[in-house]
Amino acid sequence: MLLAPDRLELLLVRFRSLRALVIGDLMLDEFLWGRVRRLSPEAPVPVVEVQRSSRFPGGAANVARNLLEFTPRVALCGAVGDDPAGDELVHGLKRTGCDIDGICRIPGRTTTLKTRVFGRQQQIVRVDRETRDPLPLPARGEWIDFLRETIPACDLILLEDYAKGLLDQDIVNLILEEAARSGRLTAADPHTHNRLSWKGVSVLKPNRSEALALSGVEDPEESFSSIEKAARLLQERWGCLHLLVTLGEEGMLLLDEKGRSRRIPTAAREVFDVTGAGDTSLCLFSLALAAGSEAWEAAKLANLGAGIVVGKLGTATVSPAEFRAHLSAGS
Repeated sequence: MLLAPDRLELLLVRFRSLRALVIGDLMLDEFLWGRVRRLSPEAPVPVVEVQRSSRFPGGAANVARNLLEFTPRVALCGAVGDDPAGDELVHGLKRTGCDIDGICRIPGRTTTLKTRVFGRQQQIVRVDRETRDPLPLPARGEWIDFLRETIPACDLILLEDYAKGLLDQDIVNLILEEAARSGRLTAADPHTHNRLSWKGVSVLKPNRSEALALSGVEDPEESFSSIEKAARLLQERWGCLHLLVTLGEEGMLLLDEKGRSRRIPTAAREVFDVTGAGDTSLCLFSLALAAGSEAWEAAKLANLGAGIVVGKLGTATVSPAEFRAHLSAGS
């Protein structure tokens, strides 16, 4: 059952008053779209004749973009280099109204740039330019001071780990401790290449492969029963109130604060590109919880938002107007 339109409107009003802090790895997502008419004479690969291109804030910056659709009070913490990609990312975020005071510019650092090449609306290859180096000590100290000052003033704190060198165990512990001291909601999107303890986080949102890998449950078929077992192990290990596993075209699995399991079928009509769908899910689930929703209602909202996003090409967001349109259409 979908949200009633009047309930959606109430939540949207509440969202506007929430202040969110996003902490994590920043990147710039580049998309090249073109035609494929032949194979290269140099190697058995398609030749893509580029017709158009676009760039969007990605990683934790895409989480901020998603939040800005619903509240103007979004601060972003992360690091970029002093290179053209870093300039473009910071200037683009500033134009959206995002608070960028928590972004460190590190001389000599490579800003993560992911280039995806599409031919006939199919992704052909992705090229990554990045560094995984930790923050230099002077920048790290300034960043920690900013976090201690900013966390108590926020309603929800979202951690996005892409294993690019920003988040380590000491930083995660500090963030979760400061948030707990202030009674703030925390949500995290973990990464299997950066094995951190998320003990004490309010919400954990892995995808299916991350849930299996982090829990140690082995199942090449990635069956639903194995994913549910993995989710329960993670919830028990880290004591998170809510655990939301995104299942791609199969929807979501929710474990709430009482350990109750619910499966939510996908709301997607067509799937063109899953890039950023997990970001949308985490944002909407966390916003709804911070606005007073029960976990089941928050998951339904997150699932609907993800279903809208995967119907778009590129790193996309969902707007309140799109929610209204979907509900009025009875989707």
